[in-house]
Amino acid sequence: MAEEKVWTAALLVIGDEILSGRTQDKNISQVAVWLNVQGIRLEEVRVVPDHQARIADGVNALRTAYDYVFTTGGIGPTHDDITVDSIAAAFGVPVIVHPKARQILEDYYVTRGGVSEARLRMARVPEGAELIPNPTSGAPGVKMENVYIMAGVPSIAAAMLQALDGKLEGGRPVLSATVGAYAPESDVADLLRETEETHTGVAIGSYPFFKEGRYGANFVVRSDDGDLVDRTSADLQRRLSEAGYEPYPGGL
Repeated sequence: MAEEKVWTAALLVIGDEILSGRTQDKNISQVAVWLNVQGIRLEEVRVVPDHQARIADGVNALRTAYDYVFTTGGIGPTHDDITVDSIAAAFGVPVIVHPKARQILEDYYVTRGGVSEARLRMARVPEGAELIPNPTSGAPGVKMENVYIMAGVPSIAAAMLQALDGKLEGGRPVLSATVGAYAPESDVADLLRETEETHTGVAIGSYPFFKEGRYGANFVVRSDDGDLVDRTSADLQRRLSEAGYEPYPGGL
């Protein structure tokens, strides 16, 4: 039986404000969670400044390495919103005003002061691109081959992701279960490795904590096979208990 394809994605986070620390990025988590539901694994995240060559280089590197690439940030109405220009450069195509995007903006702003030159920037796309609906603020996202160009504002990015629900080809979503214990990571490293090796097809991640003066960790079992996750979690819990470690019920 042929091995099932694993669909992969990367996220390119764009913005000087992210790198400066002035703005905390909230899109990584929501993109990762959404992709998992689609059966697509987020395998890499890069953060780049508002610099055309850096954006283009990042897009070109990622779009050949993964099935899908998502970008967030830099598609607004101001002069420093250069993501569309940068991705057009990456594909070697000109930037055009998409007629449907222009109509969407004209309709949206008809009672909001009309479409200005600045607002019209949000209708610009790389030639040959498709639009991603945006029910939140009018200005659409953009799809260029396997690259999905989305807003940096988390609520708007979430609306664009929702518009893409079920429209990307993917596999089975990765499922997870958490087993917590007052067990220092270094003390149970071999136990975790042996448990993972016993149950082929799972990955076990370890996330330490310090609570009420005691060290412990949450061990997250992941697989696209729900029954395997359940069996492995039960086995891990048993092994930890037999080794004398007290369960920690709080979860992550």
